[in-house]
Amino acid sequence: MSIAQSTSPLARLLVHCRRFADANAGPDGLAQTPVRGLSVVRILQPGDLMVAVQKPVIAMLLQGRKRVTTLGASFEYAPGEAMVVAADIPTVSRVTRASIAAPYYALVLELDPAILSALIPAVPVRQGETRPVRIEPIDPEVIDAALRLARLLDRPEALSVLGDGLLQELHYWLLTGVHGPAIAALGAHDSHAGRIARAVDLLRRDYARPVRVEELAGAAGMSEPAFHKHFRAITTLSPLQFQKQLRLIEARRLMLTEGAKIAQAAHAVGYASVTQFTREYGRLFHAPPGKDIRVATALA
Repeated sequence: MSIAQSTSPLARLLVHCRRFADANAGPDGLAQTPVRGLSVVRILQPGDLMVAVQKPVIAMLLQGRKRVTTLGASFEYAPGEAMVVAADIPTVSRVTRASIAAPYYALVLELDPAILSALIPAVPVRQGETRPVRIEPIDPEVIDAALRLARLLDRPEALSVLGDGLLQELHYWLLTGVHGPAIAALGAHDSHAGRIARAVDLLRRDYARPVRVEELAGAAGMSEPAFHKHFRAITTLSPLQFQKQLRLIEARRLMLTEGAKIAQAAHAVGYASVTQFTREYGRLFHAPPGKDIRVATALA
């Protein structure tokens, strides 16, 4: 019996997420909810490889299948499983099972370092591996909290009162679960992961302008040599490579979801040369921007 045919909490979560995504998903398949950092993804058919500089998230797969490659390893996950990414890292992913009759649906929550910092002193985080990417069955407590939150997506009055508490509860159950050790590092202010996250926040905010390494190292509270070492260890990229990928991914979003022309997107993300933009875009997405957007639009 499939999830959609059962009456389990996971099946009910799928029902609420499907209803919201079907009504709100954009051309890129993303449906942003009124809840801070929470979105639903709907994909109607298997597609090409997608490149992202992933924020720390938990992605709960509700229907379909997906393969993700990152940090030199590939992971495939299925309904009832969650992928936790506990660092800002580049990923290459592909939805491998989806159709108009049975689309791919996933509920995605960006992990909030502020919530984690507030919870960590009071939460008994288990000892264990701190690998930044893991796929495990979704904990029942996480499903329950996510379901209660999803039920409020079309009830704004209740969401405004209860939403923050349910977000905090979701983070609590994640911290106490198998992913807890890796997630806890995000909320630890003086951990290497926490310090690099502050520099990454600066890059994400100011990706369109040149940002000096000394400014990033200062945000992380590190010397420049230590910053370079830990930034690459955590993200697998240099700061310059990280910023370049952010720019190109944002340019793709502008073209795909807002209809920006190639030159408009290039200049909006900080490129002075459209030729350079086109060349670097092709290296990352394996197709020039015009062709890539035409193919992505046809698949939407």
